[in-house]
Amino acid sequence: MVDLLPHHTDSPSDDDSASMVALTDPRTGLERARSRPGRRAEVAEAVAAARRAQPQWWRLTARERSRRLSRLADRMEERAADFLHAERAGTGKPDGELTGELEQCADVLRFYAGAARADLGPAGGRRMPDRESWVRWEPLGVVGVVVPWNYPLLMAAWRLGPALAAGNTVVLKPALTTPDSAVLLARHADELLGAGVLTVLPGDRRTGQLLVESDVDAVAFTGSNAGGADVVGRAGVRRVSLELGGNAPALVLPDAPAHTYQSLVDACVYNAGQSCAAPARVITLRDNHRETVERLAEAMRQRRAGVDFGPLNNADQAARFDRIVAASAARTRHAAELGTTPQESQGYWRAGLILADLPDDDPAVVGEVFGPVLTVQAADDPAHAVALANSVPQALAASVWGTDAGLLLRLAGEIDAGEVWVNCHLDQTAELPHGGRRGSGHGTDLSVLALAEYQRPKTVTVRLC
Repeated sequence: MVDLLPHHTDSPSDDDSASMVALTDPRTGLERARSRPGRRAEVAEAVAAARRAQPQWWRLTARERSRRLSRLADRMEERAADFLHAERAGTGKPDGELTGELEQCADVLRFYAGAARADLGPAGGRRMPDRESWVRWEPLGVVGVVVPWNYPLLMAAWRLGPALAAGNTVVLKPALTTPDSAVLLARHADELLGAGVLTVLPGDRRTGQLLVESDVDAVAFTGSNAGGADVVGRAGVRRVSLELGGNAPALVLPDAPAHTYQSLVDACVYNAGQSCAAPARVITLRDNHRETVERLAEAMRQRRAGVDFGPLNNADQAARFDRIVAASAARTRHAAELGTTPQESQGYWRAGLILADLPDDDPAVVGEVFGPVLTVQAADDPAHAVALANSVPQALAASVWGTDAGLLLRLAGEIDAGEVWVNCHLDQTAELPHGGRRGSGHGTDLSVLALAEYQRPKTVTVRLC
């Protein structure tokens, strides 16, 4: 088990100290470790270390930064067993999910190692008489990164990959319940990237608030809408990138392919439904509503928590899930069975669930359940389906399912979301951008476009005569 205690300066004041917090295994609900959240002294120390390291990191050639990031990706694969153990400790995810996510993390770092050497800025040249101009892309400086517990390592890679490639140093604050893999990554980064280039600051919500208020030059936050609003209020005029909640719709047309229902359920229960971009709200037309509900229910019955997917992350999340489901007015409920062992009886397991015949303003529709649940709504026609899809504050991702290519592409264009899939869901790669709109935040993760989140242009013009 990795050491989860942040370094402490001598004699912190009572106001700035924090009590030890018990971390639990979400599979069993039992205590697995203890951690003391960082406070003002630890935050200041972490940011200062990053500030000292940033000029040297930026002075490296793009080729050298690329080489070091590639070596970090290699190390993650070489020590895959250690990273999988650390990631499993706080998430309880099954090995199949963990292996795939670790591969994605290494791939993201390698992608940005290559992107660091690409010249993506406007071309220089003589834009004015007797003047030569060019554009320098410079790092922002020190970036404070706050990531959630649903994908501790992957969400960190999405943020620190482009930030480091652009020449910034990073202070990473993982979620309180899942610091293990980030702490492990920082140890290897110290060796391969240089001391202070990536600093990990374990802690709670207050630790994150202190980091946002500290002397960082920019903030990248992935989490809830309320958390994002709090970050914006504390960050002031500094650069902020936000990836917030999803509550993603899936429009299922009467001619949807046969794999639609199993594919939607598989995407819904992946990571126990704790994915911002996971399908949450199935919207179908009235004439195939009943068939859609039955086929989704049959697919859900084949997926058991404890066998096919993992638990919810923590007690608060499990309680929130239960409150929303209990408050739902759904008249039709199809629940799968649990596949847990007696040793897992106190864990945060929740069975897959289909909720149908519910009002459009139902708590399970309007709120993001963030669990293995699909609601099913009926629309009068495709235009009504789009209106329902766009009726919630979140606008991160969506999918449409059918065989009429023209109609599918039209609906994909009309849905207000940063990413729309056609006859698939949750299919992502480092080359393609991902980001939200409206209540889902702003900014871009993944692709070369994400580099712009962590850089600023400087125009240099020289008079020739």
